[in-house]
Order: sequence, then C-alpha cells, then structure tokens
Amino acid sequence: MDPIVETERVGKRFGAVQALDEVTLAIPRGVIFGLLGPSGSGKTTLIRLIAGALRPDAGQVCVFGRPQPSRANAARIGYMTQSAALYPDLSLRENLAFFGTLYGVPERHLRARIEAVVAEVELADRLDSPLHTFSGGMRQRASLACALLHEPDLLILDEPTVGLDPVLRRTFWERFRQLAAAGKALIVSSHVMDEADRCDLLAFLRDGRVLATGSPAALRDLTGHANLEDAFLSLATGVGSLLEGGIR
Repeated sequence: MDPIVETERVGKRFGAVQALDEVTLAIPRGVIFGLLGPSGSGKTTLIRLIAGALRPDAGQVCVFGRPQPSRANAARIGYMTQSAALYPDLSLRENLAFFGTLYGVPERHLRARIEAVVAEVELADRLDSPLHTFSGGMRQRASLACALLHEPDLLILDEPTVGLDPVLRRTFWERFRQLAAAGKALIVSSHVMDEADRCDLLAFLRDGRVLATGSPAALRDLTGHANLEDAFLSLATGVGSLLEGGIR
C-alpha cells in the first residue's frame, strides 16, 4: 500500500537551530503512527511540515502523493494543535461552524456533522456554551471535534492528551483506534512513553533526527529492553553508532 505521508531527507532550520535534520519517514493508511521524543526533539516542526503549515528547507514532504504545502490536501487533513486553536468568546457550535466552512463542508451537511462530532466527544450538552467556560479537558475534546468535523483521511494530533485525566485519555485513544480501523492514518506526537505501546508504528526523535522507526515490539527487540523508555534511552545514548550501522 502506498504511504499517505512520505518525507525524504527533510531539513528545517530556525536561525541557528537545526530543528530537523534529514528526516525520512513513510506512513501508511490505517495505522496510528507515533512521534516520540522529548520537548525540542522536532516533533511539532515535523507535524507542521506534514500539515502544510511550514515549508522544508531541504528535502521533500509528500502527502497523498502531492508535495506539501498543497491546497488540494487541506480538505483531507485534520490537525489538532498542541494548544487548542479555538475562539474562546464563541460557542462550540460557532467554532465548529467556522471551521466547517474553512474546511469546505457543504452547508447542507454541516449541521448533521456538528451534531455527530459533539456526540462523539460527549459535548452535546455544551454546544451553545462559549469556549471560555470550558475546562482544559473539555477544550481538548472541542479541539478534537474540530479536527474530525470534515472526516479527514489524515488526522494529525500534536500531544492531544496533555493535561487529560486517565479516563479521558483512554477515551481519546479508543477513538483513535476506531479511526485507524476505519482506514484513516493518524500521526500522534507525544513525550509520554506509556502511550507509545498504543501506536502501531513509532519514530523516535531526538535533536531533530530520527533515531529509529518500527513497531513497539520491534524497537524493544532492537535494543534488547523490555520497555520503550529504556529502548529510547538506549538509542539516544548510542545514536552515533546506530546511525552509522544503518538503523533508522
């Protein structure tokens, strides 16, 4: 199956900071692909390149077979940013209507889609409440609803469970699994290692470089460690020799 997302030796610099350095990845349909790494490892920069919000300085990012950024791709991508990019003085309904229009959801379908996504994230009773009255967890759910509104083929989620309680975090991951089973591709960034085992495939990032990619089981086998945190630390401390040996 052809990948939905391909990055080929992608580099991105901000002034003196090399945020990404020769990042090569392939992400197929129907998987949850995790980007794991500490703050500053390049996860958000990579996500913004895939979403088409940035241009690479080197290499190429292709989504649905087209180089990013591409207007044709925009309607097929849902992007949940790390901080909820919603309008706090507008109600949830008004936020969803605004983003639905931006995504090109036909007016005749928009009302039904709004009702469907608020039911999914269990916010139907707050549909006409302004966002500034929402708790942090509710704002996360509202942000997910906006990303799902236009039924995207690729869902990009930048640290979507930060600040959520364990019950709500589990609910989010159950929904992510349902979307992958329906043939969507999901990219989920996190620095929380206990979430990594929920992904089908992982890329470990550090200092803008990919240390290794593979399934959680394959990465544990690669390093000989029983848990992914130890596997990551092993790869991070041995990055020079691993990259020279061709492990990506």
